[in-house]
Amino acid sequence: MGSDMSGTCWKCGRALAGVEYSRRESCPGCDAETRVCRNCRHYDPRNSSACREPHAELVGEKEKPNFCEFFQPGSPEPAGGGAGQPPSGERKAKDAFDSLFKKKPGS
Repeated sequence: MGSDMSGTCWKCGRALAGVEYSRRESCPGCDAETRVCRNCRHYDPRNSSACREPHAELVGEKEKPNFCEFFQPGSPEPAGGGAGQPPSGERKAKDAFDSLFKKKPGS
């Protein structure tokens, strides 16, 4: 893989260079492993295999390094919202829902 390929960490949202996607590398920001399904541009949790690449072999653990030949760095929305990142749409919706049912002081 060339060093010109870049993306972001699936866990914290930190920008990653192509050289940071080897099977033994981890994100300098959060120590999450980088060459994992969750960091691939083909990753899609709505798909039954969680992958849009029809020829890729099934990978059971999407957050563990693998040898998939179709891996390409992607820019997934960070799982934790990311450091300094605005909350995801899903997170905003959940926060809005939760705020509807918060107990008021003294109730």
